[in-house]
Amino acid sequence: MTNSPDAPDVALSDGISAPVTAAELPALRRRVQAVLIATQILGGLGIAIGVALAAVLAKDVSGTEALSGLASTATVAGPALLAMPLAALMASRGRRAGLVLAYLLGAVGAVVVVVGAVVESFPLLLLGLVGFGAGSSANLAARFAAADLAEPDRRARAISTVVWATTIGAVLGPNIAAPAGESVSGLGIPATAGPFVWAAGVFVVSAAVVALLLRPDPLLTARALADAGAGEQPEGRSLRAGMRAVRESPRARLALVTVAASHTAMVSIMSMTPVALTHHGADIQLIGLVISGHIAGMYAFSPLMGWLSDRLGRLSVIGLAVGLIAVAAFIAGTAGASHGRTALGLFVLGLGWSAGLVSGSALLTDSVPQAARAAVQGLSDFVMNTAAGVGGLAAGLIVSQAGYGPLNAIAACLLLPMAALAVRGSLRKA
Repeated sequence: MTNSPDAPDVALSDGISAPVTAAELPALRRRVQAVLIATQILGGLGIAIGVALAAVLAKDVSGTEALSGLASTATVAGPALLAMPLAALMASRGRRAGLVLAYLLGAVGAVVVVVGAVVESFPLLLLGLVGFGAGSSANLAARFAAADLAEPDRRARAISTVVWATTIGAVLGPNIAAPAGESVSGLGIPATAGPFVWAAGVFVVSAAVVALLLRPDPLLTARALADAGAGEQPEGRSLRAGMRAVRESPRARLALVTVAASHTAMVSIMSMTPVALTHHGADIQLIGLVISGHIAGMYAFSPLMGWLSDRLGRLSVIGLAVGLIAVAAFIAGTAGASHGRTALGLFVLGLGWSAGLVSGSALLTDSVPQAARAAVQGLSDFVMNTAAGVGGLAAGLIVSQAGYGPLNAIAACLLLPMAALAVRGSLRKA
């Protein structure tokens, strides 16, 4: 993207006339990033409030631990089901339309979760968790919105800055789960469902912030600039074109495997950690602290992962992700009754997830043409959340039949394809 102040103005198809010059792009980047940071804080709060107790709520409503893993499956099923339609919507109408829709669906899902808990309907609870998971779709898509206008050599840092913003809300969320539960005690709502009441309100506010302030749309701006400079055709933006771009790029395939394997290993271990902790006498507040530490690992150090990805290369940080997640699985899987050891394992697991998500997302964006990026990014979120949904379902069954330690060992094995492709990519690059 040129930085020449003499670059031609570009009219955006964003419902308004908004000519943008290269000289104005730095200010536009800062404005877009500020809006995305605000929504990530809010969205992270809404997601984390509910995720902290989703498995425990599912266990209470279903009456069996074996089905508790379905909670995480349902919450990642939402983003998986929404990923491709959301990508198609963004490809045609921009980031703003997709983010607003995802946050509103998350709010509706949270309300359905509360209703399911009140009437003790496990199927209704799962349906609500699917909708609630749509809020995660918005937070995931925001990282790509941050990359839309970023310079190539700062793309990973742009992604990581927006991912980092989730830290504030995500760390706070689990720790206010208990007050959220107490706030509904007189309304006939179970305490474990109270956090979802709060999450619904947070998602509505997030949708309003995006609708009002994310203007001009970053994807439409980037596309308009690319169209003016290279004459890209609309047909190159279709989902089919995105799939073709991935098939034709080994680096894009590595990126897909990286985000999918990292996310699946993380979700599988994290989702069953609250249940494992309850086996060793942990209460809701302690579970909240452990999950807060995990989420801090996921988000707080993402700027470091972005800086490393831009300075050392995407493949180096993918290798770091493999190492961190493997170490985390060992620590947590051998923790036994040690709550401190479990907390350490979950923190390192968060670091590994951050390394994989940031480096994989940046590599994916690097590896495909601008016109196909929205479709490819939607495909990435579909693959990662579908895989994580299967992992979450399997995690509950594994823990009920074999235990938490074997779950961690199996999750570590998911890293093998990711490691093999990264090594192949390094050898090819050399």
